[in-house]
Amino acid sequence: MNISLKRPLAIFDLETTGLNITQDRIVEIAVIKANPDGTEEHFIKRVNPEMPIPNETSLIHGIYEADIINEPTFAQIANELVAFIGDADLAGYNSNKFDIPVLSEELLRVGNQFDVSNRKFIDVQNIFHKMEQRTLSAAYLFYCDKKIENAHNALADTAATWEVLKAQVEKYESIENNIDFLSEFSKAGNFNLLDFAGRLAINDDGEAVYNFGKNKGKTIKDISISEPGYYGWMLNADFPLYTKQCLRIEMEKIKKNMPTSEPVEKIRKKLREEPTVIKKESNSTESLEDKLAALKNKFK
Repeated sequence: MNISLKRPLAIFDLETTGLNITQDRIVEIAVIKANPDGTEEHFIKRVNPEMPIPNETSLIHGIYEADIINEPTFAQIANELVAFIGDADLAGYNSNKFDIPVLSEELLRVGNQFDVSNRKFIDVQNIFHKMEQRTLSAAYLFYCDKKIENAHNALADTAATWEVLKAQVEKYESIENNIDFLSEFSKAGNFNLLDFAGRLAINDDGEAVYNFGKNKGKTIKDISISEPGYYGWMLNADFPLYTKQCLRIEMEKIKKNMPTSEPVEKIRKKLREEPTVIKKESNSTESLEDKLAALKNKFK
């Protein structure tokens, strides 16, 4: 069964040096771009990550440092990759949590402003887990009655993911054959995230909020006033570059839409006035010194 497409859909898979989104790097990327006219295009590249590949990781995907030492760096293939993807929507297996965030990090790291704002994201794993709860290999066997040959090879995993997605749409009557539905249905959770890492979200009132830690559920706008240093802390901490970019955009919106700086100044004025409490304590201290001086004079 063919997926109903209004624009291209890029199904892709990454092999990396590890699972840390902000620290690890891509060593192989494979993309199958499915076009609305039914044709498909393939893009496959191995990448020099410019960092060591742990042996335990190489044992999983079969790519060792000797295999990629002469391959181009990600910076050298970034423009070619972005041009290949074009305006396509994105799909993968566990892609919303891993592949798309890692790809975004790599692109931002080399200064490529890859626009994801108007794209749909389809995570085949989320559809599978909602319907059957299995791994990619089990999904391929369940939906396609096949075993993945050469698993953890980027192109093999990508091809399997594409076949599974088409089989899912054909198998379940409740799954609509259109990208809008698939994108919404394959989201994890029932809330609207601003970033891939889930650190920022949109609440029921349509406001941007922090989605973790002590300020979880609090609006970015409120925290920018009550705790202005929190924004700077996030920019300097080990958060994904895409999360930081989303946060910067929201802060720019806040600055742009705030009619005056009066609310901020009022709060800061109150903070500046807080030392009056210390002044009272100082007066109390002076009174105590007077008493001590009096006692000293009394008893010599």
